[in-house]
Amino acid sequence: MDLQLLLRVLRLRRQLARQETWSWPRLQAHQDRALRALRVHAYAASPFYRRFHEGLFDAPLSALPVLTKAQLMENFDEVVTDRDIRLAQVRSFLEQMRGAERLKGRYYVAATAGTTGRPGIFLWDVDEWAGILASYSRPYAWGGAALRLTKRTKMAVVSSTTPWHQSALVGATVDSPFIPTLRLDSSDPMEDLVARLDTFEPDVLVGYASMLRLLAVEAMERRLHIKPKAIFSASEVLTDESRRRIGAAWGRKPMNVYAATETAGIAAECEHHTGLHLFEDLVITEVVDGSYRPVPVGEFGSKVLVTVLGSRTMPLIRYELSDSVRLAPAEPCPCGRAFARIDSLQGREEDSLALAKVDGGRITVQPGIFHRVMDLVPVVEWQVVHDDRGLTILVAGQESGFQSEDLRNRLHEELVRTGAVVPVIRVESVEKIPRTPLGKAPLIRSIADHTGN
Repeated sequence: MDLQLLLRVLRLRRQLARQETWSWPRLQAHQDRALRALRVHAYAASPFYRRFHEGLFDAPLSALPVLTKAQLMENFDEVVTDRDIRLAQVRSFLEQMRGAERLKGRYYVAATAGTTGRPGIFLWDVDEWAGILASYSRPYAWGGAALRLTKRTKMAVVSSTTPWHQSALVGATVDSPFIPTLRLDSSDPMEDLVARLDTFEPDVLVGYASMLRLLAVEAMERRLHIKPKAIFSASEVLTDESRRRIGAAWGRKPMNVYAATETAGIAAECEHHTGLHLFEDLVITEVVDGSYRPVPVGEFGSKVLVTVLGSRTMPLIRYELSDSVRLAPAEPCPCGRAFARIDSLQGREEDSLALAKVDGGRITVQPGIFHRVMDLVPVVEWQVVHDDRGLTILVAGQESGFQSEDLRNRLHEELVRTGAVVPVIRVESVEKIPRTPLGKAPLIRSIADHTGN
């Protein structure tokens, strides 16, 4: 990271720390001002938003249409507020990306993996990127790993090294004498990851939940010898059993972080682990059902709508994420922050399974049902695969007491309780759980055509 960018990030981080002390009325006033400024900018500089919100320029946020990723990409050239940017040239730039270089010397560019359809492409100018980095640094401060010029902090990130993946871009940007950063690809052989981590000896360990769980096993079996002072889990569901194993390996609880390429940080746990505090000074988050209606506190939504208050190059107003989260009751946290909290994330809407109902029709089986059963199974890794043959439960690293028949019976009982017609359940032992091209290991994967079980 160049010194000017680092200084800018540190200034923004100090401002964010001050905002964390605000009362809710002050925070709400900030949201109102920031939203108004975002909309004024979008209507002045984006032909798409002038058309998309026509007749609604003075309407409340809740009355505005929802923006999907498909709509965003179909109208990319008119969404971006730099009239010289075209999607074709951005795609060409991504194909040639090797590190943290900037499009036209001005814009950082990242893309999503396309797991919910076509990939999304997003870009930020230098000021916006400083805000992205400040947002990601907030959980580190909450977890006791604040980044400072006066303290050298070694960070290891185990996720994806694909240049256009945001975690890789962030890692490449922050790597400096102040924050030496080791970027590791989660698809690399475990022995290589262990060797490189042991040599580097990170102070901070960041990774996919599935990778942190595997590394915890390596540490408990004394093959990995690092002693991180802070551990952060992101991009995958952190189950209770994964949390327990990680805590047992290193004597400290992992900090759960909820983020997205489009938004940077959305929420994170504080030191009290009372849920994930929404970054309400940076992102307005709406938890809604499949028809975009608000979901009551205590119930899981089907989607999340995000309005990124600092977005300018690509304004994002009521942008749809297919995440299923549940808001916590409005009770004070010992940390004193006024931010609302999420008390559970159960993955993306795509992680839900559509099964036939006993009394006809279809039923949506939420991921939490599988988490409850599988978290009690004595295995290192697992994945539920739904295809036209039924359910295949992949398990790796079976431990003492594992019985496939017992697992089948427990899953069968849970699915019966939902009212679903229970498909054929198979249990298959594998050496390791398959990962996506970006190194993620989703707990639930559906490749069924939804015409049968």
